Amino acid sequence: MLKTLGAHIKGFVKESVLTPACMIGEVIMEMVIPMLMASIINEGVEKGNLRHIYLVGGLMVLAALVGLAFGVGGGVFGARASTGFARNLRRAMYERIQTFGFANIDRFSTAGLVTRLTTDVTNIQNAYQMMLRMCMRAPVSLVCAMVMSFWISPRLASIYLVAVLLLGIVLGIIVTRAMKYFGQAFPKYDALNESVQENVSAIRVVKAYVREDYENEKFKKASGGIYKIFCKAEGVVAWNGPVMNLTVYSCIILISWIGAKLIVGGSLQTGDLMALLTYCMTILMNLMMLSMIFVMMTMSAASARRICEVLTEEPDLSNPKEPVTEVPDGSIRFDHVSFSYKKDADTPVLKDIDLEIHSGETIGIIGGTGSAKSSLVNLISRLYDVSSGKLSVGGVDVRDYDMETLRNQVAVVLQNNVLFSGTILDNLRWGDLNATEEECAHACKLACADEFIRKMPEGYNTYIEQGGTNVSGGQKQRLCIARALLKKPKILILDDSTSAVDTATDARIRQAFAQEIPGTTKLIIAQRVSSVEHADRIIVMHEGEIDGFGTHEELLATNEIYRDVYESQTGGGGDFDEKGGM
Repeated sequence: MLKTLGAHIKGFVKESVLTPACMIGEVIMEMVIPMLMASIINEGVEKGNLRHIYLVGGLMVLAALVGLAFGVGGGVFGARASTGFARNLRRAMYERIQTFGFANIDRFSTAGLVTRLTTDVTNIQNAYQMMLRMCMRAPVSLVCAMVMSFWISPRLASIYLVAVLLLGIVLGIIVTRAMKYFGQAFPKYDALNESVQENVSAIRVVKAYVREDYENEKFKKASGGIYKIFCKAEGVVAWNGPVMNLTVYSCIILISWIGAKLIVGGSLQTGDLMALLTYCMTILMNLMMLSMIFVMMTMSAASARRICEVLTEEPDLSNPKEPVTEVPDGSIRFDHVSFSYKKDADTPVLKDIDLEIHSGETIGIIGGTGSAKSSLVNLISRLYDVSSGKLSVGGVDVRDYDMETLRNQVAVVLQNNVLFSGTILDNLRWGDLNATEEECAHACKLACADEFIRKMPEGYNTYIEQGGTNVSGGQKQRLCIARALLKKPKILILDDSTSAVDTATDARIRQAFAQEIPGTTKLIIAQRVSSVEHADRIIVMHEGEIDGFGTHEELLATNEIYRDVYESQTGGGGDFDEKGGM
C-alpha cells in the first residue's frame, strides 16, 4: 500500500524533503531559546548584568526569527507537497477508472468512487501534510527537550521520563480504541453520497411522487450513521485532553516543588528551573501531538486502503500484445457465445448464441424485459468479454482488436441517453471532434433533430444543461442518434433509442438510415414491432436465448412469441401515436 501511494509523490519530492528539514530547523531554535532565557535570568537578572541581558536577548530575538522562517518554510513546502500529492492521486484514480471495463465499474458503486476521489483523498492529503511536518517535528522536539532537561538536572528530568511512559501507555489505549470506529466511518460516507446523488439526479421523480419525506428520512439515516460512529470515535479521542492536562499540571507541580527545594539548597538556579518548566511543556505537548498523529494516521489508513483498491484494480479488459487496428467491415458472428456478468453465476445471461449478421444488414431485436437484448449488443463493442465461445466483428475476434479502434467503429445509442453540459455542437462533436457545423447539421437532419434545433434561441449554439434537462426525452434521443452518426461507424446499435419519439418520426429516421448509411450494419432493439418489421431480419430473444431469427413474414408464420407481440400491438388499433390509437 505504501509503495502504491508513494509512487504518486513524484514531482513533489523536493518539497517533501524540505518540509521536515525546515521542521528540524524550527525545533533547534525552540530548544535554544529556553537555554538563552535561563542565561538571561542566571547571568543577567540575578547578577544585574544589563549588557548580558541585551546581548542574549538579541540572540533570543534572532533565534525566534530564524525559527519563524523555518516554520513558514515548513508550512509552505508542506502545503505544496500535500496538495500536489492529492492532485496526483485524484488524477491517477480518475485515469484508472477510465480504463475500467463495465465489470470493474460494477464492483464499485458510483457513490463509492466519488467518496474515494473526494473525502478519502482529502484525508490522505491532511495526513501527509501532518506526517511531513509533525511526524518529524514532534519526535525530534521531544527527544531534544528530554536531552536538554537531563543536561540541566537529571533528577528533575526523570519526572518527565516517568510521565512520558505513563502518558504513552494511556494514549496508546485511546488511539487503539478509536481506530476501529474510524475504520467503520468511511464506508458510511458511500451511503450518504449515494443518497444525495440519487435525490439530486432524480429530483423531478421525487417531487412527482411526493417522496420528499421518504428521501429526507433516507438522508437522515445515512447522515445519522456517520454521526453516531464519529461520536463514538471522538468520545474516545476526547480523553486525550483531560489526560494530557492532568499529566502536564502534575509535572509542573512536582518540578516546581522539587525545583524550589533544589534552588534553596543551592544545587539549581532559578533560570534553569524556568528552562525545565518550558521543556516540560514542550515534551508533553509533543507527546499529545504524536497521539493526534496516530489518530490521523488511523483515519487515513482506512482511506488509503480504499484508494489503493481503485489504483490496484486490474481492468478486466485489456488490449492484446499486437492488436488489430482496423475493422474491415460491419459483419458480426456469434459463435456459440455464452455470457455471465459474474464468473460464478449459476445461470448465464446469454446461452449458446449462434448467429451471423452480414455487413450492411438492418437487424431488429425484440423480446420481453430481461430477455438479455442489451447484454447481447454490449458484447459487440467489447464492453464485456464473452464467458465462452467467440464473437467476431469483420471476421476478427473482438478480443484481438485495439479497443479504441473497435469502439470507434461501433456506435451505441442507449434508451437512457446522456447529454453533457455545453452547447448542442459540443455534444454532437463527441461523435467527431473535428466535425464542421454543416456535418453536424446533416447528421441532425438524418436523426430528425435539425428542425427543433433551428427553432431554439441560439440554434446549434444553444446551451444544454447538465443531463440535458432543458430538452425533451425525444429530443435528447435524436441528438444522441445524430452524435452516433457523426462517428461514421461500421456498426450502429440503437438500444430502444427511439422509444420517446412518435412512430412517424421513427419511420423517417429508419428511412434516412437506409438511404444515407446503407453500408453500416444497424442493430435496432425495440419494444414496438413497427420499429423492426421493415428490418432485413429480426432476432427474437427469450430468457437469454434466440427464440427466432428471420424476416417479419417468416417470424409471423413460425414464431409464437413474435406473433403474439405483433397481434397484441396491432389488434388494439396500433401504437398510441398512430391514427386510431387510444
